[in-house]
Amino acid sequence: MTTVETTDGLALHAEFFGDGPPVILSPGYCQTLENFRPQVEPLVAAGYRVALWDYRGHGRSEAPDDPDAYDMARVVDDMARVLEAAAPGQPAVVGGLSFGGLASLHYALTHPDRVKALLLFASGPGFKKQEAQAGWEAQVGRIADRLEKIGFEGFTTGRSATTSIGRKPELPEAQAAARAIEAQSPRGVANFGRRVSGPAAGVIDELAGIEIPTLVLVGEQDNAYLRAAEVMAAKLPQARHVVIPEAGHVVNIEQAEAFNRAVLDFLASL
Repeated sequence: MTTVETTDGLALHAEFFGDGPPVILSPGYCQTLENFRPQVEPLVAAGYRVALWDYRGHGRSEAPDDPDAYDMARVVDDMARVLEAAAPGQPAVVGGLSFGGLASLHYALTHPDRVKALLLFASGPGFKKQEAQAGWEAQVGRIADRLEKIGFEGFTTGRSATTSIGRKPELPEAQAAARAIEAQSPRGVANFGRRVSGPAAGVIDELAGIEIPTLVLVGEQDNAYLRAAEVMAAKLPQARHVVIPEAGHVVNIEQAEAFNRAVLDFLASL
C-alpha cells in the first residue's frame, strides 16, 4: 500500500505488486481499485509489475469537498504521478475499464512517450455529438444527485450493480468490490462525476494518431459499449478487438478467466 501525493497536495491511495514491465489499471467511475484485484495475481505471475489506484474522491484516496479540485487534467496528472511512483522513468501499459479506458486515452495523448500499449475495457472514446454528450452528463448528474442524497446505500444491489460489480454479485471478487464501493465518500464521487467523468472531452478524432498496440475488449452482452468498441477498433491503427462471451460491463469480474487470458495473450504479443 502506497500513498502518492498529487501536484495540488492530495493523498492518493495506490497499490503496487510484482516486478517487471509496468501495467497500470484504472477502474470505472464509482468503482475502486478493488475492482481490478482479480487481475493482480495472474499478471504478477506472468512477470509484470501491476499498479492499481483510486482516483481523487474515490476509494481510499483523499476526497476534497471543493468541486474545483476535480477536472480531467488533474486526473491525468494524478495518473502520471502514480505511474512514476510505481516505475520511475519507464514506459507502461496503461489501461482501464469504462471511464478508466477514456482516462487512459487522455493520458496516452498527453504523455505519449510514457505509454507502451493501451488496454481499453468496456470503454469508449467519448462523444462527438453535443446532444449525446449532454445526455451523458445528465445521466452522471443523476447518479451524483443520488449519492449526495442517500450515499451508496443500495448502490451495489440495485440497478447500478451491473455496472459497478457485475451481474454475478455472489462471486467473492464482486462482494469485495461492493464493500469497497460502499465505503467511499459520496460527496467526493459526486464531485468527480459532475466535474470529470460527466464532461470528459471525447477523443474520437484523435484515435487515428494513437499508433501503439491497443487491446479493445468488451463483453458480448455489454450493449452500451459494443458499438463504441467497434469504432475504437476500426480507428486505432494497431487495435486488437476481443469480445468476451457471456459477459456484461464488468467483464473482468464476470468472466475473469477469459478476460485474463485475453489480456495476457495481448501483452505477450508486444
